Amino acid sequence: MIRRHRTALLLAIALGLSACTPGAGDPTDPEVTNVPSGCVEVPIATSPEKFTLFTGLAETFNARGDEFAGECVAVTVYRVSSGAGARMLSEGWPTDGSAGPAPVIWSPAASSWGAIVNERLAAQGEEPIANDFERVMITPLVLGMPRPMAEALGWPEAEIGWADILALASNPEGWGAFDHPEWGEFRLGKTNPNFSTSGLSATAATYYAATGKTSGLTTDDLTDPQVLEFVRGVEAATVHYGDTTLTFLDNMYRADQEGRGLTYASAVAVEEVSIIAYNRGDPADTGTPGPVPRVPLVAVYPSEGTLYSDNPAYILDASWVTDTAREAAAAFRDFVIDDPANQQRVLEFGFRPGNPAVPVGDPINSENGLNPNKPDVELAVPDPAVLTALLDSWEENRKTARIIMLLDVSGSMADLTSTGDTKLELAKQAVLSGLDSFKPADEIGLWIFSTNLDGDNDYRELIPPAPLADIRENFEATVTGLIADGGTGLYDSTRAAVEAVREGFDPTKINAVLLLTDGMCDDEPPGCDLDPLITFLSSNERDVVRVFPVAYGEDADIDELGAIATASRARLYQATNPLTIEQVFQQVISNF
Repeated sequence: MIRRHRTALLLAIALGLSACTPGAGDPTDPEVTNVPSGCVEVPIATSPEKFTLFTGLAETFNARGDEFAGECVAVTVYRVSSGAGARMLSEGWPTDGSAGPAPVIWSPAASSWGAIVNERLAAQGEEPIANDFERVMITPLVLGMPRPMAEALGWPEAEIGWADILALASNPEGWGAFDHPEWGEFRLGKTNPNFSTSGLSATAATYYAATGKTSGLTTDDLTDPQVLEFVRGVEAATVHYGDTTLTFLDNMYRADQEGRGLTYASAVAVEEVSIIAYNRGDPADTGTPGPVPRVPLVAVYPSEGTLYSDNPAYILDASWVTDTAREAAAAFRDFVIDDPANQQRVLEFGFRPGNPAVPVGDPINSENGLNPNKPDVELAVPDPAVLTALLDSWEENRKTARIIMLLDVSGSMADLTSTGDTKLELAKQAVLSGLDSFKPADEIGLWIFSTNLDGDNDYRELIPPAPLADIRENFEATVTGLIADGGTGLYDSTRAAVEAVREGFDPTKINAVLLLTDGMCDDEPPGCDLDPLITFLSSNERDVVRVFPVAYGEDADIDELGAIATASRARLYQATNPLTIEQVFQQVISNF
């Protein structure tokens, strides 16, 4: 059985979300192309960044009218995030249509996901299915740095690597060692490798950098004390984690527009394509750019080497793939990769062609802070067993969290859902199952809020932050016993929780508040005056306590919760449908 707390990527990303959404949460319906009567459907499950490209290419391919074994075919395209595809292929593709039909072609962001699928299947005594693949397009993992910071390190001439990042992050002078004390300490933005391709690639790259290898990473390497010391040093610089690089890029862009572009993060581990989107004023890659950033990002290609998001197109060796579908899938893949015109379309999306015969061109250029001649070294994707062991090692050596869970227990949380459970009951289940995603050393506190819970206070501390290993039994019992009653004293409760975390702020940990609410503030003024709360949350540039709100149910005020997340340089998550709260809660926990 797959261990839930070790493989959140195979559980909680099953939402099919694009990295372009401003808030994360509810799954969306798959995009479906109509299949003519009598034709064989050839479904593609693709990661979101390729959806538009593949949809256009499928329409062109289908218009040719090719037949295979005397049958017409129709290539259809479904948006499925890489982690969701990995989970469903290793645990069983859903038959309810929520993710589209089981794919013939699977195209995650990187072939590392295929390795994980095959390893999980092998653990269940099943044969691998993600074997035959070719690269559709590629984009290397880079460190996206504000240009002045990169130049302070010698960019573009100097070779800069993970070892340099570790040295800077470990230096008590911080950026003062490079004559810029006003920049403070070095801060790294890095996503959770259980959820994000860039996070998975960055984690593998740091282990490689620690060993000096470019291939052949072993499980023995993952237990080497010197390797672990290196990895822990890099992880210690992390601002927080998360399920998508959008959180970092969006917050960095907002800070830039406010004239604070050098205060949020010193570097973000992202794919090269994200640098292009950011520098055109569209960090979410929505196709609607805003003002270009005052301080652009440039790409630092780690000197030790890097991994590519190689966007493989797997033709699956699965029981549902017929000979006709397989033949058509191979023809479509050749159409995408072998036709130079189609590979030029890849460049239009900011990716490098997967076909090495097609030259790299605009927009991969110095004007965008990129170098088409880099990276010098491509790191090998670790063997499947090593890759899964690497995730376990990261769980043990990542930065520790110190958070308060602030849970809404107002009367509306007693409303029934379609399952017959109350919203509070579903929320309690999500909290309890989410505990498996923390490590024993993470410090977790529990607060509740309603109205007048503790004298004039709308909030009550039930459990102060303490290592989960020491309080888990009490935490579970306390959550189980929660009841719903009263109003929604949201703002003063949020402020009080943030103040409590600030008072015990630990710079070696991720300090945050996880806020879950199903409504909007309905306390008497001034308790429901949002502006003072926003001012308070944004008042601290250095020891930042981030608030990650979960908008639970249809009545939650998404705009105001989004403002709270933005002011604290965090991210809003949405569970408009209460039945998705467990999945969404797992996404929120990916930040810690």
